[in-house]
Amino acid sequence: MTSGQSAPERRPQPTDGCATETSKSQAETEKSISQLFETIFETQKPITLARNSHLNWLIRFLVQGFPQRYMSQDASQPWLLYFLLQSFQTLGIAFDPDTKKKAVKTILARQHPDGGFGGGPGQFPHLLATYPSVCALAIVGSPGPEGGWDQIDRQKMYRFFMSLKQPDGSFLVSRNGEVDVRGTYCLLAVATLLDLITPELVAGTYDFLRSCQTYEGGFSAASQPYFSPSTPPELLAEPRPYLGEAHGGYTSCAVTSLMLLRPVVTTSTSRSLAPFPGIDASNLLRWAVMMQGNAFEEGGGFRGRTNKLVDGCYSWWVGGLFPLIEEMLGEASGEVLNEGEDGKAGTTEAEEDDWADADEALQRYTLIAAQQSTGGLRDKPTAPPDAYHTLYNLAGLSSAQHRVFLSTKRKEELKGTWVDNEGFVPSKEPILEPGEVERPSSTAPDAQSAGDSSTQEPDELRKTRRRETYAEALAWVEDEGASRYVGGEGNRVNATHPLFNLTMTSTRAVMAYFYKQV
Repeated sequence: MTSGQSAPERRPQPTDGCATETSKSQAETEKSISQLFETIFETQKPITLARNSHLNWLIRFLVQGFPQRYMSQDASQPWLLYFLLQSFQTLGIAFDPDTKKKAVKTILARQHPDGGFGGGPGQFPHLLATYPSVCALAIVGSPGPEGGWDQIDRQKMYRFFMSLKQPDGSFLVSRNGEVDVRGTYCLLAVATLLDLITPELVAGTYDFLRSCQTYEGGFSAASQPYFSPSTPPELLAEPRPYLGEAHGGYTSCAVTSLMLLRPVVTTSTSRSLAPFPGIDASNLLRWAVMMQGNAFEEGGGFRGRTNKLVDGCYSWWVGGLFPLIEEMLGEASGEVLNEGEDGKAGTTEAEEDDWADADEALQRYTLIAAQQSTGGLRDKPTAPPDAYHTLYNLAGLSSAQHRVFLSTKRKEELKGTWVDNEGFVPSKEPILEPGEVERPSSTAPDAQSAGDSSTQEPDELRKTRRRETYAEALAWVEDEGASRYVGGEGNRVNATHPLFNLTMTSTRAVMAYFYKQV
């Protein structure tokens, strides 16, 4: 779509003639989006990112605090801060020392004495609060007495993680909480950033994630494990049905988790994850593509589930999946269509055009339908802006603007400059259940002792695993020559790491420190 073109004829989604609340909402959404697009056609108004308006909106929340309507998110305080900090980073804004110091102090006040972070001071630790806390510290933190990084209690965090581990390889999101692939992703992302990931921590996790893929190709929240009637009971490989329908957020967390697991599983076991066994990557791609709405009536935005409305947050949860799926399919096919300088399989011109069309459609959705002129970004034109949708719209815009890929060349460079060191070693203290003060060593089961001698790795294997984990995480690079900016380069935002939703700079800095590569 370019200025000066006549608006295409509106083609509403077909219905069965039976009006429902869902069909009415779909019609209203299509009308609100297409009217905005028609205005662009008719006025030939340039498509621009309202950068200054968004910055003022974010500054108001950062300085004055969140308005009263956010009271319901009291248990999500780390998320609210992360939304703001990463939005600033994506827009290319750095922070002054005083702001960093205040942010670090705020985050550390939410670290729980038993490990991990809670949603607020004094709240119980939770995986979904620990991830944004660590990401926020990656953005504003640094080494040193008040920098935040050295104040993370990694031993207690590791024991907290192990206390949540389930026999089927999944994790509770908190003690006595539910199993959810979002919690699995939050744990794996933090463990990777902080050099906490170990074979005992992730034993069985790949198979749990694999079992969550649905017939559609996307992933559900969890699966149902079954155990043998023997004593002790043994986990059965089958049946292991998934629970619920494919969802954009769950799919993003599951696919990213699979990527984070690859270097650990392949170096610590004889199991190869190339191609990812048991994962239907082609069906996953089909599902992700089908989640994108029509380019005009739905603006090219993404929905999170089949037959649902488009929503700006899925610009990241689904739109940000494609670099990961591309890597999965590259591993699966083993075909080199067009060898590039990097040694990676390239794509045909027709395929590049298809990807460009989808990416440009998503950029238009963000810039035309998701922006609020007074600042902030939103779900869709019928909704107000909020901190959550501001970040994930910007992250999706970043993913659509920049081609990010896993560089074999860069990975080998990182492995070549790796400096061997001991790194993180879990302590042998037993993992206590809530309310326990002490557990006699004679009654402490092996599975409840972090770093038990029966699960410790040989030193050489641990060094190899840590090197591979570090190199693969930081080998995601931007192909700057392939960047495309709808509305011009003035709309550019920073590239985002597809595994962590941090900038490349923040990811490199925090991982280099914790893996002792500085």
